[in-house]
Amino acid sequence: MTDESERAVRAAMEGELRLLEPEVRASPERVLELLDPEFTEIGASGRRWDVASILTATGDGTVSPESPVNVTEMSGVVLAPGIVHLTYFSEHQGRRVWRSSVWRLTDAGWRMYFHQGTPTG
Repeated sequence: MTDESERAVRAAMEGELRLLEPEVRASPERVLELLDPEFTEIGASGRRWDVASILTATGDGTVSPESPVNVTEMSGVVLAPGIVHLTYFSEHQGRRVWRSSVWRLTDAGWRMYFHQGTPTG
C-alpha cells in the first residue's frame, strides 16, 4: 500500500471510530461533519437509513461511556482515488455485527457515503 493509500485508509478509520464515540453521536453537528450529504445505510435490522433518520438514532443515548461500542478487526482498502472501503466487527450490548462502510473524499474532507451492518452469530 502506498503512503497516500495508507493515509486515506487511516483517515477513514479515524472518521469511523469518531462516529462511534458517545460525545460525537450526541452532537448532530459533529455527526454531520462525518456523513456525506448522500449518505445511506442498510442497518443490521434490514432498515434503510438516510442522514435525517441516522441523526435521530445516533442521538438516542444508547451508546454511552458506560455502554460503548467495541470494535475489532478493522481493515480498509482504497477502491479508487478518494474512495475507501472499511470492514470491522462491532459489539454493543451483547450484539455482534459485521460492518462495512464506504468513505469518500470531499471538499470538506472524508465523509461516510454508505454503511451496512449484518448480525453475526
